[in-house]
Amino acid sequence: MDISTNEIIRQRKSVRTFTGEKLNEEDVKSINEYISAVDDPFGVPVTFRLLSAEEYGLSSPVIVGAENYIAAKVKKVPDFELAYGYCFEKVCLFAASKGLGTVILAATLSRSAFETAMKLSEDEVMPAASPIGYPARKMSIRETMMRNGLKADERIPFEKLFFNGSFENGLDKAKAGKFAEALEAVRWAPSATNKQPWRAVADGDRIHFYELKILKESALGDIQKVDIGIALANFELMMQNSGHFVFNEPPITKPDNTHYITTFVL
Repeated sequence: MDISTNEIIRQRKSVRTFTGEKLNEEDVKSINEYISAVDDPFGVPVTFRLLSAEEYGLSSPVIVGAENYIAAKVKKVPDFELAYGYCFEKVCLFAASKGLGTVILAATLSRSAFETAMKLSEDEVMPAASPIGYPARKMSIRETMMRNGLKADERIPFEKLFFNGSFENGLDKAKAGKFAEALEAVRWAPSATNKQPWRAVADGDRIHFYELKILKESALGDIQKVDIGIALANFELMMQNSGHFVFNEPPITKPDNTHYITTFVL
């Protein structure tokens, strides 16, 4: 297990209050280098851009003091939401490793301005974007209220999210073996309104991932699949590239509103 990766995943929190400083040249350079090379295991290209809020008129009613944003666009092909979330999470973790704050936003954006800045073509979408910058020492009152309302520091218990062999048997973390810490990293992944839509079934040397359908899809796609892509990035980073994802649904009986996503194979 990569301790530094584990620490970044566990310690990172969504940041909505920033100092108002623009990114310095060194941070701009490192971010641009990273986003130009980030990729995903689903074979779907995701294009990122680092944007100036002032230049493009970018804003969000839930963000204070952000001078820069990072956004991405993707073509609407199969699994584009998974790839989008996966890549965006890697970018946010990289930012966190540099001491920069982020929060992935889907609804509370000046969307028209962002889409213009990203120069979307007819077959492309921009499901989300994030401010990126230096966190303020103290959260705004608005951010404090939002975090409390979302119960942002709380997560569903391990055994309610992850299962052993079937959805009838909750998985005890102490019995999750080599998958324990990677699944814990999934549990702490951020998600839209903290819904935590991921579920997983341990099956020998495989982990089958599922989506619990809570929110409706939109023209931007299934935002919950973006959330699951975020969680899958955490999982694979913790597994240190010791396996790969496949799309091969197992004969496991699923609860209502639960849909198969992918399988990680050691």
